Amino acid sequence: MQTVNPAFVETLKDTVKNSPYPTHMRMTLEDIGIDRAEVVIQLADCHLQPFGIVHGGVVATIFDTATFWAAFLRLPATDGLVNIDLKLNYLKSIVDGKLIARGTCIRPGRSISYAEASVYDENEDLIAHGTSTLMVLPAKGLQLGVPKFVEA
Repeated sequence: MQTVNPAFVETLKDTVKNSPYPTHMRMTLEDIGIDRAEVVIQLADCHLQPFGIVHGGVVATIFDTATFWAAFLRLPATDGLVNIDLKLNYLKSIVDGKLIARGTCIRPGRSISYAEASVYDENEDLIAHGTSTLMVLPAKGLQLGVPKFVEA
């Protein structure tokens, strides 16, 4: 039986943490497993729109990212993934603290996967929820130099 390689997870988390957009957004991949992921954004003034609340695009970004990583581990190492549709309901505004998005892949597929995510504030109040359709991109995978799975 194969299990997710902890060294792969740590390498992936470091790669995400040091990539330009997640760094810009102050976003980290906190946890990832088969069909699940947790992503966190430490909020700052740069995330606020003119009315002093977190911009909806920030919430959409963390939502999109959580659904992406929730579907990621089922992919062959050579393949990538892209969101082709997201439906997001904003339920509450937020002004500071952190956003936590928990994604779940509810239907993995060879070419199309379907995922959902909920976004919470640091008090676990629900900020947003939605679904995402993701398409596999053959030969567009991450080459991390570490096997994704190990024998258990």
